[in-house]
Amino acid sequence: MQRGSPVVVVSASFGAGHDGAAEELAARLRAQRRAVHRHDFVDLLPRRAGVLLREVYRRQLTVAPRSWGWLLALAGAGRLSGRAATLTAAADEATLAAVGPDARLVVSTYPLASQVLGRLRRQGRLTTPVVTYLTDLSVHPMWIADGVDVHLALHDDTARQAKELGATDVRVVAPAVRHLAARTGRPALRLPAHGPLALVVAGAWGVGQVERAALDIAATGLAVPVVACGRNDTLRRRLNRSGRVLALGWVDDMPGLMRACQVVVQNAGGLSSLEALAAGVPVVTYRCLPGHGAANAEVLDRIGWVPWLRGRADLAGGLRAALAGGNAFAPAPLRPESVLADLAVAA
Repeated sequence: MQRGSPVVVVSASFGAGHDGAAEELAARLRAQRRAVHRHDFVDLLPRRAGVLLREVYRRQLTVAPRSWGWLLALAGAGRLSGRAATLTAAADEATLAAVGPDARLVVSTYPLASQVLGRLRRQGRLTTPVVTYLTDLSVHPMWIADGVDVHLALHDDTARQAKELGATDVRVVAPAVRHLAARTGRPALRLPAHGPLALVVAGAWGVGQVERAALDIAATGLAVPVVACGRNDTLRRRLNRSGRVLALGWVDDMPGLMRACQVVVQNAGGLSSLEALAAGVPVVTYRCLPGHGAANAEVLDRIGWVPWLRGRADLAGGLRAALAGGNAFAPAPLRPESVLADLAVAA
């Protein structure tokens, strides 16, 4: 039986990373018999504005990813702050209604939701404490909202960035990723029976230079590329026609798939990277997305969690090192504090 005032978790269905973190946080809270109410920020924006914004973002990453990098840079320099405030203000009333009068705590895993919640706290319209869980290792200024009570960071480096951007109470916690079951066998997943496998992950939408990355891996002869295309069926069909790549559609058991492979190749530094590290599978960054992908890649490389292979000349050597090094890039420096302990303190 659930007990006490609810914890409200606000995420956003922009890909699967923000939702994945929110889902795991909610699961851990429910395991403590706490009531949890989850909300998608997309649904809190009026007149389907959130749905439109999500589709624009998806198409931008698919068709013109460099423009996403430019847009993030402008936002980081404050040049879009007025427009962002106007956009998020439209969600104020719906967010207040979603939180309700009895919530014990609000947790945001999405930067624009944090902006709304922080503003409502500053205005005194929201009295419930607000925690932002930073899903990225690199902290964009939009993540840091005045009025948010606590920011949770996944590494000391991330905490430093958050403090430099104005966050006051910042705590370092272990990533909220699923507890992983035993290794799933290749036959159950219909994977090649022989040879090292390199799992190429590209988020729920299968965006970025995925095809080029997979073919580059195949050309090294060091591993068979297995591509998790997410919901991008067009990419999956095209890759499978190449005859050099095994392309999969949506995978429910992503941790099991990771454990069946010998290395994970990622391009955005999001949830998939953290899940692979938690599973003890070596991870490398290759052909990363502009904007948040490149920013996360830089931090992951700097802190020693995931090496960034910046070009084809680095790929073969990077794959060899990962395949030979086992768990060499696992996040051993993580502090053992529980995410839930910090949430409880904030409440």
